[in-house]
Parts: sequence; C-alpha cells; structure tokens
Amino acid sequence: MHPSPTVSPSPPAVSRARGNLALLSLFLATFVLGSTELVIVGVLDLIAADTGVTVGTAGVLVTAYALGLAIGGPALTAATIRLGRRTLLWISMLAFLLATLTMVVTDGFAFLLVARAVAGSLHGVFVGAAFVAVGSFVPPERMGRAIAVILGGIAVSTAMGVPIGTLVGRSLGWRGAFVAIIAVGAVVLAGLLLLMPAVSTGGAQGLRSQARAAFAPRVLVMLAIGVLLLGGQFTVFTYITPFLLKVTGLSDAAVSGFLLAYGVATAVGTFAGGWAADRDASRALVVANVVLVLALGLLYVAGAVPALVAVALLVWGLVGFGLVPALQYRVATLAGPARDLAASLPASAVNAGIAAGALLGGRALSGSGLPAVVLAGLAMCLACLPLTWLTGRWAAR
Repeated sequence: MHPSPTVSPSPPAVSRARGNLALLSLFLATFVLGSTELVIVGVLDLIAADTGVTVGTAGVLVTAYALGLAIGGPALTAATIRLGRRTLLWISMLAFLLATLTMVVTDGFAFLLVARAVAGSLHGVFVGAAFVAVGSFVPPERMGRAIAVILGGIAVSTAMGVPIGTLVGRSLGWRGAFVAIIAVGAVVLAGLLLLMPAVSTGGAQGLRSQARAAFAPRVLVMLAIGVLLLGGQFTVFTYITPFLLKVTGLSDAAVSGFLLAYGVATAVGTFAGGWAADRDASRALVVANVVLVLALGLLYVAGAVPALVAVALLVWGLVGFGLVPALQYRVATLAGPARDLAASLPASAVNAGIAAGALLGGRALSGSGLPAVVLAGLAMCLACLPLTWLTGRWAAR
C-alpha cells in the first residue's frame, strides 16, 4: 500500500451525503468541460464553412485547446495559488462558460482560436482545483475513487456528451451545440455554488516552495509516465478509424459500434481505476502498463480479425484511462505539500502525450502505413515499463 496524498491539516467536517453531492457537482462540471473540448471534432467542417477557412485550418482549434490546457492550466494555477480552491472552482467555471460564449457570438476565426485557448487553460485550472478540493472533504482511503469521479465526467462526456452534442450541432448548427453546453454549464455552476463545502486555501507555502516540490525529480518521472502512456495510446487512437476500416475491414456502422464499446469501456475503466488507486496506486500503474502493452500487441498481430480486435479495444478501453486516477494519486503523494500546483500537472502531461502521440502516429502512417502506427504506439508504451516498475520500487521502500 502507499501513503495518502497530503490533505488539509484540519479539513472541515463534511457529512458523507454532502461530500457525495459535492462530488456529483464536480462530475457534472468535468462532463461539461470534456464535452466542450471534444464536441468540436464533430462540427469542425461546419465551423470551417462558417468562418471561411479549410477544415485543416479549423483543426487548429483542437490544438489551441490542448495547448491551453497543457501550458495555460499550470500557469493560471500558479497565478492563483493563494486563492481558496472553492472560490477558484466557481470563478474558473464562470470564466470557462464566458470563453465558450465568446465562441458563439464571434464571427472571426482568430477570436475563436483565442477563446479556445483560454477555455483550455481554464479547464486545466478547474480540474487541478477539483483534485485539491476533494482532499478537504474526502477521507484518504477514498481519494482514488474521488479522483475517478472527477475524471469520470470527462470519460462519460467522451462516450455520451460528444455524440449528443454532435447530433445537436449537425441539427441546429455548431453554435447550437455550444449554446446547449453553456446552458448545462450554468446549471452546473449553480450546483457548485450550492453544494461545494468550504475548503482550504491553496498555496500555504508560497509559489517558490511549491514549485520546488511539484517539479521534484520523482514527480517529473511520474509526469513522464503520463506522457508516454497517453502518447502511446493516442499514437494509435488518432488513426483508429482508418485502421478499423482498412486493416480490420469493418463497415462504417461497425466502426461506430466498436468505438462506442471502447468509449463505454473507458468510462467503466476510469471508475475501476479509482478503486485500484485506493488499494495500491503504484501497482495499478504497473499492471495497467503491462495490460496496455498486451492489448496493443494483440491489435497489431490480429488487426485483421474483428473478434480479436474487439477484445483488444475493450481491454485497452478498460486500462487506458483507468490508469489516470493512479497517476494523479501518485503525483499528489510525491508532491506532498505542493499538491495545489502539482494537481494541474498530470492533465498537462496527458495532453502533451496526446499531442506527441498524434504527431508520431502521423509520421508512422506516412512512412510505413497503418500497422506501423500500432507498432509505434506499442513501442512507446513498452518503453514506459521500466519507469512504472521504478515508481513501484519507490513505493515499496
């Protein structure tokens, strides 16, 4: 077993029911954030036509959000390090909704780009503050599951929110999809104001001392694990649809079914990963890394066999994001009193891995074809195994 992440010295007394309601509000908030981040993929062509740019240029809106989250999230967290986490939660959600509203009311592509980058930064701030806030009202033995609830909102948005938002966008226009998200987000904001208990003010030690602990070598190793494991997955996932169509030989309808099953497995795996993190986060990371290598290996060697591809996708979905609660837990544990700043770093590592994986997959595809994309992602995850084993040794000492 592992030590618990550092929490407030004197957390306020919060009933189990009140704590569960607070977790529900955070789950719904991250559902809104995740839907806003990813629904744009389903309406990208509509945005391109409306703003007079190519679809390829419109795709930069996805990159802008990811870079905002990866870079702007930690930067804004550092700038607000002494602000109470409850206050930061509702301020960042309000600002996020305003940034999204800017997308709806503007006609210029440049303003859309800036609004997406700002929204991504606020997404990163909110998620980091949420991880810190739960430490003030959730017992240490339930922290992994609490982290999974927060991440679960994003996982469920991938499986449900994005398809629904895309359907709305294709029916009412891309602006309609974001108006619907803003409306839900306003209700969620009210829930945060009503249900979140008072939590400790962040940054008691100051930014300099927090940065020293948050960027300690062992924390950086954990972040490298996040980059490699998510990078390996998105090397493959970015191009999974053409792989299923051309290598596996599925129809368009079958591809949709396979990806839906993968999305459901991802949501289930995220919650299961929280339970595993509470039992032993280091072991959960090692096991997830090994299983991920096996799943991608099966996808590579049996890519032309639909039944085995389905098994590979289901197993991949269960562990691929199920490892993220353990990663977040271990970063909080190793950062100790620097938890406020460190809480935003795993999301940055994950998004850096996604960006790097998409780039690596594109190069592998251009050079050697679709099977090489899977092999490149597999190699990336395999290269991570020594690091996950090393972190397990740290916990055992």
